[in-house]
Amino acid sequence: MRRSLAGVALAVTSMVALSFLIPLAALVMSLVKEQAVTAAEQRAAALAPVLTLTTDPSALRESTAGLDAADRLVVHLPDSGPPGSSKAPRALLERAQRGREAISQEIPGGWICLQPVVLPGDRVAVVENFVPERELTHGVKESWAVMLFLAVGLIGGSVLVADRLGAKVVRSSRQLAQASRALGQGDLDARVEPMGPPELRDAGVAFNAMARRMTELLAVERELVADLSHRLRTPLTALHLASERMVGTPESARVEAAVGELESELQAIIAAARTPLAVGPMGQGMLSGDASGDSPAAAKASGPRCEAADVVRRRTTFWSVLAEQQNRSCTLALAQEPTTVGLSDDDIAAVVDALIGNVFRHTAPGTPFAVHVVRTAQAVKLVVEDGGPGIPRPDRALTRGSSSGSTGLGLDIARRAATVAGGSMHISRSRLGGAHIAVTFALAPSAPSAHPSRMSRRRPAWPRGRRGLWGLRRN
Repeated sequence: MRRSLAGVALAVTSMVALSFLIPLAALVMSLVKEQAVTAAEQRAAALAPVLTLTTDPSALRESTAGLDAADRLVVHLPDSGPPGSSKAPRALLERAQRGREAISQEIPGGWICLQPVVLPGDRVAVVENFVPERELTHGVKESWAVMLFLAVGLIGGSVLVADRLGAKVVRSSRQLAQASRALGQGDLDARVEPMGPPELRDAGVAFNAMARRMTELLAVERELVADLSHRLRTPLTALHLASERMVGTPESARVEAAVGELESELQAIIAAARTPLAVGPMGQGMLSGDASGDSPAAAKASGPRCEAADVVRRRTTFWSVLAEQQNRSCTLALAQEPTTVGLSDDDIAAVVDALIGNVFRHTAPGTPFAVHVVRTAQAVKLVVEDGGPGIPRPDRALTRGSSSGSTGLGLDIARRAATVAGGSMHISRSRLGGAHIAVTFALAPSAPSAHPSRMSRRRPAWPRGRRGLWGLRRN
């Protein structure tokens, strides 16, 4: 924008300067020429009274020397031939003598002025004054140089003023754009200092008000989640009491383990909902760097990391107990190579729980399912497939609230996790006859070695616990 404003100022000022400079230059040249010709005519006319008194050559030489130091004033007497210093064409002299008219016109090499003087006895003498061409343009170039210098100064000043004005606008709009980008990436503390033109100041004030309102709404929503989760503790306590009465039965240990797992998850949700708001999806910091000054690659390499295959094995083992009760066959195949991805254990566990949980919710007991972890050159692929009815409209299944008989939350959790980890999600028909859900995660880069200059700036370790898919950052 600064360059555009400076270009506009340059173009407009240049056109204005040229529109005045060209006529003014022609006027200066005309004035200089007119002044030189007028001075020559005046000198020729001043010699006329002397000729009426005397035609003595010596007296005339003294008079011409007093009027014209350059010795270009010549007197043509009727009884003498033309002097050697005469520049006037013969035709013009004869015309001035016979017609007794003053002649002033341009000739090759300059300008000639002829002034006829009537002497006693009806004789005519002619006074000649020649102006060389250099005197007709004397001082013109200097005047043009001054005008050009002023025009350049005027153009440069206008461009400088336009650039300064543009800099204020650009600085204000750039600050607003950076704050908007930071807010979009999850930095809810992003604010701008209103500056620049009134319109941009109003935009900055409106942006700050929007950011404050957004923070307030998110805080209210998070507090509501925490309160609702807290209200679930009452029925959970009842389940604990019921499981204690079942001591000694075959199902007591299983029920107590499930209740304990549910209580742990509920406590993690309450703790996560009351931590400060996130700066990025899935709890990760922005890949564009953080307060420590890390580069994007360094921030990504030092972020959450886990072995996806290990997490999948643990969560599948957990679900296999319920699968055995429902007579479901569960097949697990894991890659032997390292499967390090840029997500935490809790994030991968949430994805596995969401996908396997969908199998139990949307297929009949006895329906088989399989879980595979495949390692490729650049990614890790998690595949969950079942022998159920499948997903008729995969495109709508990824949208919360639009799946038939489902909220769509589980698949959306898996899709967001894949997006954060630089991967994707694909739904198709499995070889078992049901749904085939493939979630791809990009392989995490190798962890950088600790650098002495970075040790003092490393963030403190976060307390261990389930954070996962609520988009919260630990402090």
